[in-house]
Amino acid sequence: MMKLALCNEVIRELSFPAQCELTAKLGYSGIEIAPFTLFEDSATFNEQDATLRKQQASDAGIVISSLHWLLVKPDDLSLVSRAASVRLQTQDWLKRVIAYAHACGATALVHGSPKQRSPENGQTVQECLDRVQETLTLLEPFARQAGVVYCLEPLSPFETPVVNTVEQASQLVDAIQSPYIRTMLDASASTYSESLPMAEVFEKYFISGHIAHVQVNDHNRKGPGQGDTNLLPLFQKMKSLNYQGWVAVEPFIYEPDGPGCAAFSAGYVQGLMKAVS
Repeated sequence: MMKLALCNEVIRELSFPAQCELTAKLGYSGIEIAPFTLFEDSATFNEQDATLRKQQASDAGIVISSLHWLLVKPDDLSLVSRAASVRLQTQDWLKRVIAYAHACGATALVHGSPKQRSPENGQTVQECLDRVQETLTLLEPFARQAGVVYCLEPLSPFETPVVNTVEQASQLVDAIQSPYIRTMLDASASTYSESLPMAEVFEKYFISGHIAHVQVNDHNRKGPGQGDTNLLPLFQKMKSLNYQGWVAVEPFIYEPDGPGCAAFSAGYVQGLMKAVS
């Protein structure tokens, strides 16, 4: 049975306990954390804090499903920088993120962060892809030890030229050959990047073992159901293939506001789940 989570930056103006309480009240069973919403000083983003967040979520009756937007903070991180010191700092931060995910009970990491994987001046996309692969290869033992699936997220071409389709992400995943390094489907990004309907993309790469996570939103980057993107075929496909992972609501434009968008999205997606059940 697929499980519904809310990406917490949608309601980040609330305290984390209040985020969890609202998330549970709206019918979500998990919350997906963007680390940058939790700290001003990155030193406080540690396993002790993760244990506290896990308890706060549990007190509200939900779990921490996953983490995403991994490189927004600290500043000046990059997977692809020509400066080896910057790449090393980024890799060290991601090891901390993996440890945090393990401590808070999250089962997946979603690596989007377009700015931090985009080419510097004069840098080719292939150079960037090589460095992304290098980092994922280095992180694989840490993800495996933590029992966390690290998902490289395909993003739309207007965000980054580096990994836009599930096929491109899957090629990097195949080079590493680990069940702990995989990819995922973001509904909005797929409408900009993929040549096939998202339900067909999901079917192909879920059956092949590449897709381990799903985020839902509209082509217009609002919440699911707040535009013209038809998500029913995707949910029908997920149901028919017995997808039992997380479906995380991740809008980028919040209408009428964060809590209102979270509420509308919950109702819409719960309706889709009921329709295919």
